[in-house]
Amino acid sequence: MSSNDQNPFDEVYASDIMVLGIGCILYSDEGFGVRVVEKLERQYEFPENVLLVDGGVLGVNLLGVISKPKHLIVVDAIRNRGKPGDLYRLEGDAIPERIRAKNSLHQVDFLEALTLCQALDHVPQTVIVGVEPLDIETQSLDLTPPIQAQVDPVIKMVLAELERLGVSYKKGKSDNVSCNPIQNNPH
Repeated sequence: MSSNDQNPFDEVYASDIMVLGIGCILYSDEGFGVRVVEKLERQYEFPENVLLVDGGVLGVNLLGVISKPKHLIVVDAIRNRGKPGDLYRLEGDAIPERIRAKNSLHQVDFLEALTLCQALDHVPQTVIVGVEPLDIETQSLDLTPPIQAQVDPVIKMVLAELERLGVSYKKGKSDNVSCNPIQNNPH
């Protein structure tokens, strides 16, 4: 592969830290991760080394995106046999164990993409934060009330992860947003 054949997304996603919201916004609480990233985008400014991404339900297709950053903070609805609204933070060995226990296909695909990063010799340091969903089956663009109530607490968890990584941020609109990967194609 010559240097002229580089993927145009390589430069776009080559950040130190990526905050990735995954889930399907068409099924109520399933879209939790995407909704959190959207609100982060609207309310905060981050330095250039932090990228916010709406990963939707791309699953294994996220490989090209998640193989770029050094640190990956994933936001998702996490089925962990808890009560709806319970908050979770997973890292290390807890990630594959919890994701395999889930019923959501995009989460299994995400785990496969993360595992495939090993073949590329670049597995980002990954933390997953999220909430136990109430309803991921009803077609609705709205989160259920108890899950909507957890958007701000999970934003605080994401901000705490960023602080742990030495990132400073401020209230205001961020320019480092990739909520529509198609719009970010530089070619």
